[in-house]
Amino acid sequence: MSGYVARKGPLVFSKMGKWAYNLSGFNQYGLHRDDCLYETEDVKEAVRRLPRKTYDERNYRIMRALHLSMTKTILPKEQWTKYEEDEKYLEPYLNEVVREREEREEWVKNH
Repeated sequence: MSGYVARKGPLVFSKMGKWAYNLSGFNQYGLHRDDCLYETEDVKEAVRRLPRKTYDERNYRIMRALHLSMTKTILPKEQWTKYEEDEKYLEPYLNEVVREREEREEWVKNH
């Protein structure tokens, strides 16, 4: 995974997608889309595999968002996560974990 560069923004840019992204509200806390994924076993394993720096950045964003939520404030608009700049940093790790799980399940089914 060391050669992977996180994909910035969505595959398809659209006004509707941008509207929905901004409506979700997590960007007002400085969170990325991958910070808000429901933590299934696959997501937990993907997070465990993150490089230390990326893992620490993720934890910082989550802790800052929790603090902002508790104080009922949001970040200044210039610090919001922008739709075009949202990194899908967890995506390659999650795809790898899912692929490995499916391969394991297939092997168990056939042996």
